[in-house]
Amino acid sequence: MKLTVLVDNNTFIDKYFVGEPAVSYFIECEGKKILFDAGYSNILITNAQRLGIDLASIDYLTFSHGHSDHIGGLPHLLQLFTEDRSMSTGQSEPILLTHPDTLLRAAFEQTESAAVVLREDDLTKYCQIRTTRKPYWITDRLVFLGEIPRANDFEARVPFGKIVKNNIEEDDFIIEDSALAYKSDDGLFIITGCSHSGICNIVEYARDVCGEKRVVDIIGGFHLLSPSNETLRRTGEYMGRLKPRKVHVCHCTDLKSKLALAKVVDVEEVGVGLVLEH
Repeated sequence: MKLTVLVDNNTFIDKYFVGEPAVSYFIECEGKKILFDAGYSNILITNAQRLGIDLASIDYLTFSHGHSDHIGGLPHLLQLFTEDRSMSTGQSEPILLTHPDTLLRAAFEQTESAAVVLREDDLTKYCQIRTTRKPYWITDRLVFLGEIPRANDFEARVPFGKIVKNNIEEDDFIIEDSALAYKSDDGLFIITGCSHSGICNIVEYARDVCGEKRVVDIIGGFHLLSPSNETLRRTGEYMGRLKPRKVHVCHCTDLKSKLALAKVVDVEEVGVGLVLEH
């Protein structure tokens, strides 16, 4: 499995890519090409071109959840698909894989163009839609986790405002927030978006789904932005017990949280252009 960071908050010095507070990863695994999240704007296209990556050739487009920093680049990606078809390359339609509530959320996001194209009727012109609450194995080793159980008592306990479902307004716990897990011979490599479900909840569910307790690496946002002292303490305690070889914590994780995690695990730097192989 090979993962290339196309969009992140950071870029590396002397690497001429563009950054924004968003996420997009290009993954190559067992003959499949997967795009995980699409960033906030068109920079995933710019960065992919500079890296020599053909996004028109992806087999799967997966979304962690429906916030604009993860779906905002979709209109630009669909434009790329349209241009590719006009050149008659014969590329088949990718499968759009996500939790069903991701499409529901799009209507409430600030990126109006993304909200429009995320309507299922529009998306079927470009993609095969496959929504699931259950784990979905993309390859023999790579799984989309579906709906993450909120199992512990210190993560994902505070709602993020309100959302309307079936014409009923309810507390919004971003229930669709999901992740990917790759089962290598050495252990799990876990790929997150923002971890609204709770990074510890995500890791535990990935271990259960994959039948593998060892964790080699985790990349993505941990959603530790000014967390409570208890949440940060207990997350650190969990990571200390888990003992992953390293973590590539990024995106929605503040400096204080990274420093706290660095006391118990090997925290590595992340930026656009980073390539990880497992």
